[in-house]
Amino acid sequence: MYRTGTSAVSAAAVACLLVASAFNTAGAPRAQEKEKSEREYYQAQAYGTSTQMGRTVNVSITINSYSTPDDQKALLKAFNEKGMEGMTKLLNKMKSKGRLAITGTLGYDLSYIRSFKTEQGRKLRMVTSRPITFAENYQGTRSTEYSLSAVELNLNDEESKSTGTLLPLCKLKMNKQNELEIEAYQNPWDLRNIMKR
Repeated sequence: MYRTGTSAVSAAAVACLLVASAFNTAGAPRAQEKEKSEREYYQAQAYGTSTQMGRTVNVSITINSYSTPDDQKALLKAFNEKGMEGMTKLLNKMKSKGRLAITGTLGYDLSYIRSFKTEQGRKLRMVTSRPITFAENYQGTRSTEYSLSAVELNLNDEESKSTGTLLPLCKLKMNKQNELEIEAYQNPWDLRNIMKR
């Protein structure tokens, strides 16, 4: 489960965390599923945690295709060479694999999506660069440093047991122990009532 605040893994697990895992979760997924051609639609309710407790928003996800191992390698190379800036630029150049829409926003393209089989069903992990608003740029808020959004859906064969996590604003960084961390600007949102349309 994603821990509130910053979660870290060893540098040896960078590949899993960065774009295979998207963010640190318990349990390792099995092999990635083959890319699917049919479009998928998911709807969920996001519930705020900690300081956002009591807030809810609706989330809609459209998946048109899945990312390839070459996409993963390219993102890892961009991050290793130029950090967050390099990875964000590459995500912006990648062909859209789907779309994420949150209540109150116009939504934005999902640049990286992977699907893994699990004992209970499937695990979907998504990462994209998020649009920085004019107000953020104008006011120079700290949120501009958090240029990624990440989603994880744990799809259970029994739909009512499906769960997920949404990180609207997050970033990756290396700590003093040479570990790659993913840091959320705010607490993660729990995704519930996940339905495939």
